[in-house]
Amino acid sequence: MARSAATTVDAYLAELPPERRAVAERLRELIVANLPAGYVEAMNWGMPSYEVPLSRHPDTYNGQPLGYVAFAAQKNGYSLYLIGVSVDADREAELREAFARAGKKLDMGKACVRFKRLDDLPLPAIGRLIAAMPVDDFIAACERSRGR
Repeated sequence: MARSAATTVDAYLAELPPERRAVAERLRELIVANLPAGYVEAMNWGMPSYEVPLSRHPDTYNGQPLGYVAFAAQKNGYSLYLIGVSVDADREAELREAFARAGKKLDMGKACVRFKRLDDLPLPAIGRLIAAMPVDDFIAACERSRGR
């Protein structure tokens, strides 16, 4: 799927074929079930995004909300963006260990975990990582990563 022009997550999901929609809906459920208070669901960068609203933290490097988690149905698979993991080395190590313990192969860029099927992910561990970073901690980690 190319970058979506949908303005809501529901509209984004409706654009997907049924089997891809099922994966995206499960990701949304996992994220929402584990998302600490203070983050909001939005469409940003052409994908569902869970972010710190500008009303809470307006001083960002690009004028956009701080994205915490996002996901996208890509042409050849899916991407799960765990920005909270990318700004905290301990959380990245936890993610890597969770994949190793589950016997799953981690295909990861800086914050992007690429996968073909939900079975490729250690979902309980990802849920715990999402739940583990309250908004204030995430803002502080982002500020540290930018040398502030």
